Amino acid sequence: MALLDVLLSVTAVTAILLALSLPSVVGADRLRSIYRYGIRKRIADVLPYFVFLGIVIGVMGTLRNLGADLSWVVGVEISSYILDFEGGTVIRWLQSFESPLATSYFSGVYIYGYVYLLIFPFLAYLLADDLRPFRTLTIAYAFNYVVGILLYVTFIAYGPRNYPIGVEQLLYDTWPQSQLLTSEVNVNTNVFPSLHSSVATTIAILAVKTRDRYPLWTLIAVPLAVSVCLSTMYLAIHWATDVVAGIALAVVAVTFAERYHDRFTAFIERARDRTRGAYRDLRS
Repeated sequence: MALLDVLLSVTAVTAILLALSLPSVVGADRLRSIYRYGIRKRIADVLPYFVFLGIVIGVMGTLRNLGADLSWVVGVEISSYILDFEGGTVIRWLQSFESPLATSYFSGVYIYGYVYLLIFPFLAYLLADDLRPFRTLTIAYAFNYVVGILLYVTFIAYGPRNYPIGVEQLLYDTWPQSQLLTSEVNVNTNVFPSLHSSVATTIAILAVKTRDRYPLWTLIAVPLAVSVCLSTMYLAIHWATDVVAGIALAVVAVTFAERYHDRFTAFIERARDRTRGAYRDLRS
């Protein structure tokens, strides 16, 4: 029941944030226009991309669940190298600014802010005149998860909170229930790279690239993405090395998504046409 309470809390807060920000970012007139004249067509247009992303997340989620055991067979343990390289210096420096307000802020950003950051651009780009940013976001998300999970299997790394280096696990100390949620989507050895940082940075980069369309979203996404990256270190969940690797992954993901956008779109449209053809054949 405690996990359900956490999920309900995250869902409620995210829904409120979306409801408050969507009209301001997209525009109330645009929302009304899409709702009246084009929402069904928009959903039909993007449905194959949601299906694709769902398949990728499902497959990689299964691999992630199996990967903890697989890592010890094929993976390389790099925690000691990271520890020798940075020794917790960055984490201790960030935690030197510890206060109840800072801990509450970064805990909220890590849980609620990240989920909001994850969902909002899908809705905003769905409502844009051009669906290219939506498709680019889908490709970049998929790239992040595929490469991120493969790196989790390849590299065994524990977070700084698992070592006696003078840092505190502030998230779990101040909000123990959050561990029920994080344990469902991650394991202790999955820290390199930081997917929180890679996905947040991906969203920030795309927000900057679409700033002419949604200038307010850029002003929201960039500071929030920076806060997400900082929160992973302040809360002693990730090393600075993990965050830097996550940011690098984001840059590669966006570059890949932009370069292969047209090929990916053509592939999805061919799959859509074949599915429609098969459906018509079944009905005839």
